[in-house]
Amino acid sequence: MTKKTKSTGPKGRIGRRTFMKGIAATGGLAAGSGMMTGFPTIWAQNIKNVTLRQFGTGVSNINEIAKKVKEDLGFTLEMTALDTDTTAQRVVTQPKSFDIADIEYFTVKKVWGAGNLQPFDVSKLKNYDKIVGIFKNGKLTPTSKIAQGTAPHTVGFADSQEAKTFASSETNWYTLVPTIYNADTLGIRPDLIKRPINSWAELLNSEFKGKASILNIPSIGIMDAAMVCEAMGEITYGDKGNMTKEEIDKTMAIFTDAKKSGQFRAFWKSFDESVNLMASGEVVIQSMWSPAITKVRSMNIPCIYQPLKEGYRSWGGGLGMSRNLSGIALDAAYEYINWYLSGWVGGLLMRQGYYSAAPETSKLHMSSDEWSFWFEGKAAKSDIIDPFGNKLEKAGATRDGGSFYDRMGRVECWNSVMSENRYMVRKWNEFIAA
Repeated sequence: MTKKTKSTGPKGRIGRRTFMKGIAATGGLAAGSGMMTGFPTIWAQNIKNVTLRQFGTGVSNINEIAKKVKEDLGFTLEMTALDTDTTAQRVVTQPKSFDIADIEYFTVKKVWGAGNLQPFDVSKLKNYDKIVGIFKNGKLTPTSKIAQGTAPHTVGFADSQEAKTFASSETNWYTLVPTIYNADTLGIRPDLIKRPINSWAELLNSEFKGKASILNIPSIGIMDAAMVCEAMGEITYGDKGNMTKEEIDKTMAIFTDAKKSGQFRAFWKSFDESVNLMASGEVVIQSMWSPAITKVRSMNIPCIYQPLKEGYRSWGGGLGMSRNLSGIALDAAYEYINWYLSGWVGGLLMRQGYYSAAPETSKLHMSSDEWSFWFEGKAAKSDIIDPFGNKLEKAGATRDGGSFYDRMGRVECWNSVMSENRYMVRKWNEFIAA
């Protein structure tokens, strides 16, 4: 990494102190061999032998995190980047192949019932109180409305350590520790469109025939499609996050007709695909991710993550823990999770355009200008550089959509796994194949 981050104390100090409590509680390791820091030599020797295997989506499985874990905590983190569906499938079918699963909240419905993940003991999570309300009761602020879809809090808690179902409210058992999330909307090429865009309905505007694109991951794409159909006034959903078969049929019929008429240039699944489509000018309007927008802009190509009057579609991810973890490996997993929420990783993610589940700790690892730009939505006083040394924005730029509260406060729906999910996926695939 080319950009240094701030440090609040000696490397690993917080994590090691937390771990000492676990040692005292379990009696699993000898005491009395400690150094001046209170960090026992025997633990230091053993922890080096621990390897935690993590897989999950590429947005947060970053090599720099593994390097920092080794530096700060002493053990090895092996990271494997997979797509959303493969990650969920491995959690269910290969429970011995991982220790930590980095998964998206909407997939928790697919995997939790298999019993291969163990919930986190909230009392062991050092920064639980700093996690935003979205991941506890569904509300960003006390007066916020709860968005439709698979909102994280609806799959966030279990009633017991062994439960295979979800609790209806906060408990001591956390299914995932939240890590990363964002508010998504349409990306546009303003230089090629040359007029204001303010509605999801524009995705199917015939003006952009052959120059539109949509994300081809069913549980995500269907929510974009629903935002479009609702904005067009074609469908009034009871709950677009849990559509009836009739609502699915109507939604897919509208998009199938648009596809057959040549509305879509392509369908994408990866970050790079969306960037290339937009940067080349082949596509001028599409569902997109925030960092993909900044990537296009870093190529000196105009691109806007357009705020829309109907609001945002949101997504979130978190870390789940294998039920096979025990002993020092389980202790190391808690150490890792607490370290993850202590701010360094949050800063790394936020400086790319995502949000941290514990923004308060992430602020400690960002410059004041970075924080004011990414979180507060203020104009940058200097060029905005990502964690890898790439210039994302020029001095004077402001974040599309404004502040954290402006953006996340206008979330209309979350990526969703519906009751009729199998039917929806079949209909989506028929649309792609039409």
